[in-house]
Amino acid sequence: MIDQATIDKILDAAQIVDVVSEFVTLRKRGVNYIGLCPFHNEKTPSFSVSPSKGLCKCFSCGKGGNVVHFIMEHEQLSYYEALKWLARKYNIEVKERELTDEEKQAHSLRESLFVVNQFAADYFQNILYNHIDGQRIGMTYLRGRGFRDDIIRKFQLGYSTDSHDALAREAVQKGYKAEYLIKTGLCYRKEDGSLRDRFWGRVIFPVHTLSGKIVAFGGRVLSAATKNVQMKYVNSPESEIYHKSHELYGIYFAKQSIVRQDRCFLVEGYTDVISMHQSGIENVVASSGTALTSDQIRLIHRFTNNITVLYDGDGAGIKASIRGIDMLLEEGMNVKVCLLPDGDDPDSFARKHSATDYQAYINANEVDFIRFKTNLLLEEAGKDPIKRAGLISSIVKSISVIPDAIVRSVYIRECSQLLQMEEKVLVEATAKLIEQAHEAKFREEQRKREREQRNAEASTAAQPGISGGPEASGTEKSQRRTEETLPDTAQTAGSPEEGQSPAASKETDDYSSFIPATGNEQTVFFAKEEDLVRMLIRHGEKIMCYVENENGGQHPLTVIECIASSLKEDELQFHNALHRQILREAEAHLHDENFTAERYFVSHPDSAVSKLAADLISERYQLSKYHSKGQKIITDEERLYELIPRLLLDFKMSIVEEEMKHTLQALTNPAVANDPQRCAEVMKRYKELHEMQSIMAQNAGDRVVLKG
Repeated sequence: MIDQATIDKILDAAQIVDVVSEFVTLRKRGVNYIGLCPFHNEKTPSFSVSPSKGLCKCFSCGKGGNVVHFIMEHEQLSYYEALKWLARKYNIEVKERELTDEEKQAHSLRESLFVVNQFAADYFQNILYNHIDGQRIGMTYLRGRGFRDDIIRKFQLGYSTDSHDALAREAVQKGYKAEYLIKTGLCYRKEDGSLRDRFWGRVIFPVHTLSGKIVAFGGRVLSAATKNVQMKYVNSPESEIYHKSHELYGIYFAKQSIVRQDRCFLVEGYTDVISMHQSGIENVVASSGTALTSDQIRLIHRFTNNITVLYDGDGAGIKASIRGIDMLLEEGMNVKVCLLPDGDDPDSFARKHSATDYQAYINANEVDFIRFKTNLLLEEAGKDPIKRAGLISSIVKSISVIPDAIVRSVYIRECSQLLQMEEKVLVEATAKLIEQAHEAKFREEQRKREREQRNAEASTAAQPGISGGPEASGTEKSQRRTEETLPDTAQTAGSPEEGQSPAASKETDDYSSFIPATGNEQTVFFAKEEDLVRMLIRHGEKIMCYVENENGGQHPLTVIECIASSLKEDELQFHNALHRQILREAEAHLHDENFTAERYFVSHPDSAVSKLAADLISERYQLSKYHSKGQKIITDEERLYELIPRLLLDFKMSIVEEEMKHTLQALTNPAVANDPQRCAEVMKRYKELHEMQSIMAQNAGDRVVLKG
């Protein structure tokens, strides 16, 4: 565990723009920064970063939070792992207490796999530089390819000897578990149970994540070191930390150059990337011989809209990879293609030319993808009308996936001239394909919604009934009544609801309600409840007004005290368990020295609490904005004395109304309707709620129309 003082030090040092900029290209807009969201597919930037608040948020997918939450989500780390990531970045010493045996057993599998991969990378490099075979075979090969020593070190290249289990023996001897060696794909078990190295007798190319962690390896066989091996390259298999479709070789070394140049070169293999780096062209990545995927495209799109695909002139290779470029167009990227001279690939061409000459060749020979595809297929189709018809369909399909209507129009006009066809025919064919794509997308979304609805209904129906089980001891009378009356939906004390953190469920929580525990996010009362919690986090410790005490004097009333006392007065609570936890802790810590609700909850050690707090205070709009006659903006903080009571009344009215609705629904339950005693209890509860509603209505004046 990391102590709170260290957490505060990390949060003070970590600048959110600085951290997010490592992964997302940000552009200043007013006082904030914007960029393409790294968490979902988008073409228009909706990811906003506020340096003043220290928060980020995507207003499309909703993900975001403070700097810790961003690293948690992006790097798939736990809360404490994300804090340590930031501590390393800002050179902050982290003092932790000794972990218990249980905590050691629960240590992140992902982190363990990264540690094993880093050991392997160090091992392979050590072999390359210090082992006789590494020098004689591995280094000779790399230098023979023209790679300088500084480039070899930069990309952390290595070598594995032709011993089939050298890495496995070294790892086990140093205490690394065999199961992790297998899960990373570094080793596999033979039929006799022994471990065998996957990359024996190969030059090693580590694959880095965007943040520089090693997730996988590629190994190229060297004929001088191995015999009877058919595959030229062997790559790490998929694992908990490595998904081939998500990674691009060289992205860690290329991201800054891609931003500076506002362009990315896409090549096929490891050596293509390394040679181009050595020649001075660093904004280059490789798909590592796989078909281009949507995740890889989105990774590039976060840094630039412009991509140039370099081909080596192999006709079969071009046709195989040309299909993936439609995906680039669909993502809204500006795609160009450059065909290298016959006999050259990006690697060999880079070794023959300087960066200036290489760049000049690309600028002189690159063409937009649509023109390239048209010319390529026209040459293949010749005068065959069937092939030409297929060609036209293929090109129209590529144009139809382009999201920008103006760009589509330009390409249609150009293709009309190249294909010597009427522009109207191409427009109609494109429009038809777009309509079909929209219909298919709509049907898929509809099916998805139906599946989610069925799953939600099945989940609700599958909730275990409480009335048939043993009665919980020590619960309040009202809780027992709820459990007995509404077994399928009642929320029971001490059982965390969906999304609630374990920490929240450990404290005494005697809340009971006829309202279902989950699925209320779209209801009126839930929005009102969130408004109150948002105000509590933003302004909780602030003085709302002064109230008279028993001695005739006045004492200050904070927002936290006002919300807590008002709810207790009417024997109401927040419905959401996490909201209840926040209110309890706010009351408990209100009088702590230098307590600030926003700081306390955003840096809360429970990641569920800190994430919720960050989300609530990073809303795009404040709760309310209005201007006085002089057009001066009146902030929420300046009118807490009127805003908090109004929000409280709105919440109370809405949750009581919702409770009344579900109480009446309870009477339709045959088990209740046929039991006079239970039926009477439910009716009594409904009467209490109705009386409470009447009192609230009087307080609200004629703003409320009573129901029921």
